[in-house]
Amino acid sequence: MRDLSPPDLATTDVREVSRSGEDALVIVVGAGPAGSSAAYHLARAGVDVILLEKARFPREKVCGDGLTPHAVHQLIRMGVDVSAPGWTRSRGMRWVAGEHRVHIDWPALGRYPDFGLSRSRHDFDDILARHAVAAGARLYSGWKAERPLTDRAGRVIGVAATSDSPDLPEPVDFRAPVVVAADGASARLALAMGLERDPRRQIATAARRYYRSPERSQEDYLELWADLRFPDGGPYLPGYGWIFPVGDGRVNVGLGALPHRRHGKADLRATLDQWLARTPEEWGLREENAEGPVRSAALPLGFNRHPLYARGLLLVGDSGGMVSPWNGEGIAQAMEAGEVAAESAALALAHPEGPRREQVLRGYPVEMNRRWGRYYRLGNTAADLVFSRSGFQPVLNRYVMGSPFLLNTLARLLTNLTDTPSRDVVDHLLNTAFRLVPSPKPGARGSGARSR
Repeated sequence: MRDLSPPDLATTDVREVSRSGEDALVIVVGAGPAGSSAAYHLARAGVDVILLEKARFPREKVCGDGLTPHAVHQLIRMGVDVSAPGWTRSRGMRWVAGEHRVHIDWPALGRYPDFGLSRSRHDFDDILARHAVAAGARLYSGWKAERPLTDRAGRVIGVAATSDSPDLPEPVDFRAPVVVAADGASARLALAMGLERDPRRQIATAARRYYRSPERSQEDYLELWADLRFPDGGPYLPGYGWIFPVGDGRVNVGLGALPHRRHGKADLRATLDQWLARTPEEWGLREENAEGPVRSAALPLGFNRHPLYARGLLLVGDSGGMVSPWNGEGIAQAMEAGEVAAESAALALAHPEGPRREQVLRGYPVEMNRRWGRYYRLGNTAADLVFSRSGFQPVLNRYVMGSPFLLNTLARLLTNLTDTPSRDVVDHLLNTAFRLVPSPKPGARGSGARSR
């Protein structure tokens, strides 16, 4: 596959920006996986799109750096050459629970590839932004969206943004009939428009750190530990730890956890230290081999902000609370939502301004609900009733860990890897279970499909 990214990331020079503002058909705020995906697919559809990013590439992001086949599928749809240098392939997952260690290979499905990947977000986001630019998007790096611009009816018609350059100290207006908010968990644009977080939905926390570990950096499996506890012998952590190979002599080591129903939030730094002290000395997961500090971030789960579309503003990725409540994965979901948002916006803009365009835009949350509504509803219930009370350890008991069929079924449930129509017994079992879950109705609170 030909890599379409240019040798240098083209970005609009601040001196080329008019003080009176810039216009486009769509403005995408945030050049993470969600924003770059949306900008790429919009540009490929021939839509004039501006991509605003407050930082400058390359830049760091708190993430596990591990990509499931679901995410690889989205990368391939963007034309990213996943066989190029810098990508580390994984055959599957290694789950650790007490004395049990099992390997689960990624399934060979018709829809998804049978391998995962890992790559530092320092490079990953840069690559996606390059692809968006190569497709025709106009990238403005170092521009922070301060607030939405609205017309007299309260509809979003752009954003006011400030540059990090002293040449343009005052905010500049970027105008477009459609705005895509991909500004992360802070969700500044959504909050400014009154789109509040659903307090019933949980927010997880993740912390990660890089370690030099030549022995583990070339591993074929993404390793997950489910038997971690709160510091000083407390209850099981409502989450898991990970060790993901980066391929350059380093590993990404981290924790992701929900607040415990009785004990609240765990001290992730202390939990991380306690866990790594258990690992073999030869793995090198010790302070002297660490690179950089422990960094943490919030993970908004299970459609925790709604509606996903309102008055010219579409929410994608963490801005819309799209992190999976099953496993904390967010990149695949962000990229898929970006593509769906791009398709909705492109179709809407094919109509003149008016009721028909608005009807098409309102179809975006309906489509997202169709894709993930039942799966996320079931995951939110599991997070509330099981994971936040006792973590993954009771689920990964000796009976499950000793049964290849149960392990494969659970792995595909947690990573949302099923085919439709069903290709095997596991597909049939999971697809049947999802159909039995009542679908959140459009307009219901928490469904992600209500519009004002």
